[in-house]
Amino acid sequence: MKSIIYEPAKNLQILGTYDVVVVGGGIAGVSAALAAARGGAKVCLLEKFCALGGLATIGNVVIYLPLCDGKGHQVSGGICEELIKLSVDDEPKARPNLRIGPIPACWAKGGDLEERKKHRYETGFNPVTFMYKLERLLLKNHVKIYYDTRFCTVLKEGNAIRAVIVESKGGRQAIMTQAVVDASGDADVVYASGDKTVSIGGNVRSCWYYIMEDGQPKLCPWSQRFSATKSFPENGRTFRGDSADQVTAQVLESRHFSMLDLQKRREAKPESDIYPIMTTTMPTHRMTRRLAGKVTLRVTDDHRWFDDTLGMTGDWRKAGPIFCIPLRAIAAAKTTNLITAGRCISSIGDTWDVTRVIPTCAVSGEAAGAAAAFLVNDENATSFFDLDIKALQTYLKRKHVIIDKNLVEN
Repeated sequence: MKSIIYEPAKNLQILGTYDVVVVGGGIAGVSAALAAARGGAKVCLLEKFCALGGLATIGNVVIYLPLCDGKGHQVSGGICEELIKLSVDDEPKARPNLRIGPIPACWAKGGDLEERKKHRYETGFNPVTFMYKLERLLLKNHVKIYYDTRFCTVLKEGNAIRAVIVESKGGRQAIMTQAVVDASGDADVVYASGDKTVSIGGNVRSCWYYIMEDGQPKLCPWSQRFSATKSFPENGRTFRGDSADQVTAQVLESRHFSMLDLQKRREAKPESDIYPIMTTTMPTHRMTRRLAGKVTLRVTDDHRWFDDTLGMTGDWRKAGPIFCIPLRAIAAAKTTNLITAGRCISSIGDTWDVTRVIPTCAVSGEAAGAAAAFLVNDENATSFFDLDIKALQTYLKRKHVIIDKNLVEN
């Protein structure tokens, strides 16, 4: 049997022409599209599902992790902070069963430092209302959203992407563009463009779901233990995110094990009325495939300053670390008009685990989107590495992004 089959070439309808195409509608993609649009670019966002927010909303991972270093200092701002406030602007009280906010009061303007050391700048949110708010925010900023639209590949002229090829109800079509942000979560655009990628295969079974228990809703964050650097014997099989078979297996087994978890809850409380009401409908991988950039962020880069820093993040797992996110860790090394955001950026091991979560996705997304707008508006720049970094940093600071050398050197 032949291992390949020939697909005849055909002419493609042009779906649209945009300055910036953002691939992926998770928090990173939303932030990138918003930043690019606010930078004056004509922007579209492609999302294969029919909601924004990715794992944060469709995956029910509703914890907006810290914007601080755990020692009382805010290290992430801009769109990252705008979105955390948006996520709970209609939640004036805490809902512990659902892990919903509000944001600790000490993080209001002028809050007490000692209290901030005790309470990190984080919250939980309602995924249903948050996905709606994200839609309205992008539409308000004139971002064109394409749902049920899957990225397929790119067409390049030399080292630059000139068109993104998609599949949707309209068939196979092309979108013309000057810059692309890969916020796919899996570095799909980087891979299709021929830039170097790195994959990881250590994903575990995971499925956050909601139940009603005696008439009250409750979030059940079921997951096997996960580490970016080691495996646990009790987890058994792990999964890759760059294989259709393994993605499918992870989804099937995660859902199965979550239903076993539900059964255990019923057996532990036979007197209670417990039944499921909502589960995730997407793969719940932590890390899959990412860019191999000119700089790869490592654990040893904690408190290291880069001259091309475009944002900063703390470590959601522990107090103390601060990582700068340089342009060289998010821009593709070879494809001149391709930049990444979210868990696609160039980081490794435990630092990849730091940079894959909501706050850092928003920070890298804003950096990527702003850089993309700069690129399309700069007649003298043909690559992200041609940009005036100081001008881009100044622009981001005006947008309340935290880029502060003192935070990592003091």
